[in-house]
Amino acid sequence: MSKNLTMIVIGILVLLAVSAAGGLFYIVGETDQVVITQFGDPKGDPVTTPGLHFKIPFIRKANYFDKRFLEWDGDPNEVPTRDKRFIHVDTYARWRITDPLLYFQRLRSEQGAQSRLDDILDGETRNVIAKHDLIEVVRSSNREFVISQEIGGDSARMTEATIEFGREQLANEVLLSAQSRTSDLGIEILDFQFKRLNYVEEVREEVYARMVSERQRIAEQFRSEGAGESARISGERERELKEITSEAYRQAQEIKGRADAEAADIYAEAYNRDAEFYRFLKTMEVLKETLDSSTVLVLSTDGDFLRYLGRAR
Repeated sequence: MSKNLTMIVIGILVLLAVSAAGGLFYIVGETDQVVITQFGDPKGDPVTTPGLHFKIPFIRKANYFDKRFLEWDGDPNEVPTRDKRFIHVDTYARWRITDPLLYFQRLRSEQGAQSRLDDILDGETRNVIAKHDLIEVVRSSNREFVISQEIGGDSARMTEATIEFGREQLANEVLLSAQSRTSDLGIEILDFQFKRLNYVEEVREEVYARMVSERQRIAEQFRSEGAGESARISGERERELKEITSEAYRQAQEIKGRADAEAADIYAEAYNRDAEFYRFLKTMEVLKETLDSSTVLVLSTDGDFLRYLGRAR
């Protein structure tokens, strides 16, 4: 009995070892779908139900494919537009495997699918862009440009061209064209978008030159406005200064006139009180202003000054 049990256990272990080595069991995950092949040829329907499954070991193989959305990232390419402008176009897309059996028969692997998508999506992108002007690729709508007061003075609006299609519609056109070409490959392209658009080097230099010229024009406008404002402020300052100076001069002349009138009244009053004394004072003031230490004064005997000096003795 013990010998028979040992043989049974050994047999089971051998069977398990052979099953593991030959792949009797295979597991399908939630994100997997499997195509069973025998010597490279598909056998049966694709397996999409998660769980543990059986197959003939050694001669059959489980080929796993992803159920999830997969990524396609295109390489930037130089593409001409209808108006002969060359641009670098960088794109991306999302796709999935809808028929794993057909996918396996036509493409074999994800690497083969990516290579085929490169041909299809890059070709359709070139075809679509070549049929439209650059403005259609860059813009998505006819929304008006708004120039802020910091850039263009008063707020202004402008529209350079009328957009008939726009970037979103062009991306959708590429998507529809590519979907029609992948329907017999067992895959479905879910989304396609332009990731980045950029001018080639020659065009970029022209664009940068226009940008620099525009900024210089705006700077000159600001300088001109500043110079005009400076001239206006200087003119107002000069005008206000002249007004202040003129008013001060007028007040000074009025004060001086009143002072001269008061002095004249005082002189007149003094003259009326003692005319002889007034003449004496005025004579002394004149002599004080006209004579110095080096002046030789010759007086007549009948002069007033000598008469005044004689009276003082």
